Amino acid sequence: MAGRPGKLVLENGQIFTGQAFGAEGEVDGEVCFNTSMTGYQEILTDPSYTGQIVTMTYPLIGNYGINSEDVESRGLFLKGFVIRELCDIPSNYRSQESLDAYLRRNGVIGLQGLDTRALVRLLRTQGALRGVLSTVDLDDASLLRKVAAARGLVGRDLVQEVMPAGVSGWDEGLTELGRPSDFVSGLQQPSGPHVVAIDYGMKWNIARYLRDLGCRVTVVPGKATAAEVLALRPDGVFLSNGPGDPEPLTGAIETIRGLFGKTPIFGICLGLQLLGLAFGGRTYKLRFGHRGANQPVLNRRTGRVEITSQNHGFAVDATSLPDDIEVTHINLNDQTVEGIRHRTLPIFGVQYHPEAAAGPHDSHYLFTEFLQLMKGELAGAAV
Repeated sequence: MAGRPGKLVLENGQIFTGQAFGAEGEVDGEVCFNTSMTGYQEILTDPSYTGQIVTMTYPLIGNYGINSEDVESRGLFLKGFVIRELCDIPSNYRSQESLDAYLRRNGVIGLQGLDTRALVRLLRTQGALRGVLSTVDLDDASLLRKVAAARGLVGRDLVQEVMPAGVSGWDEGLTELGRPSDFVSGLQQPSGPHVVAIDYGMKWNIARYLRDLGCRVTVVPGKATAAEVLALRPDGVFLSNGPGDPEPLTGAIETIRGLFGKTPIFGICLGLQLLGLAFGGRTYKLRFGHRGANQPVLNRRTGRVEITSQNHGFAVDATSLPDDIEVTHINLNDQTVEGIRHRTLPIFGVQYHPEAAAGPHDSHYLFTEFLQLMKGELAGAAV
């Protein structure tokens, strides 16, 4: 592996050289970082990373290998994977293959051996940067020309690249390892509420949580109209996470508006941003985003602090929201919006991931509150 050089070139002219692993080739994308110590497989299979080259801050990656149970989507959608050191010999009873083999099999380029601490400090200072990752072109001048021509994420509809092609049912619940100890499973209840999950790039653990609650889950693509969703006779609608800039998703925003007042709605991550836009608010791009498993969030209604798993580069502008929308959660690192709800309608959303995968379980109560809303046990203003 030491004989396979690779380079990462950033739009500011910075060049990082390392050793390639995984697939051969060349890609461009937005270079971002994730601070999680574990969960690299879930990160790799999270569709929200579409268009991005992900850097891990934890120095040793691959030590517990890859297994088939922890995937979060049907494939790998990120552009590239950058780490400090690759573990060649994974050790875990669940491991089925190495990280190197997994990336190679899925056509994703990896780069190791570079100073990821210096890279992350640069991204924290200057913000997320466009980059080119290559194992086939190692000429600095050539790569700098390519990165200058690379596209960013703003203004692009990336949901089209990750949403499912059609409508499907979901029958899989949480695994025993993935179910929180205080979470009461209703998986064996066949007559729970019917949730229509609009998939903009949904992590599968979200659907697993909904199914584990006893809900009947139908997944529809992100291009579904309000009429198509309502024709399925949902007891509630879920708006999923997904990649990129929410503002170009005008069709999705119009669909959500068409559901207001007709069914309870719960959104996560991109789903929250789309709710904010549908309410008449605005979104904006964060300098380097929130990506990790230890983001502190204040629940303003209870006063409790939740440690959360997050992955997003855009946020809702709190000052743009109308008076009938309450900001229920804020990020304690930068005071950005982490949760909103309608004051009278049963509609709410959070910017973080209560399903974790991987990450803390502090916020899984939100799924139970959604269930209570659908059953009419919780007033809209109580969310």
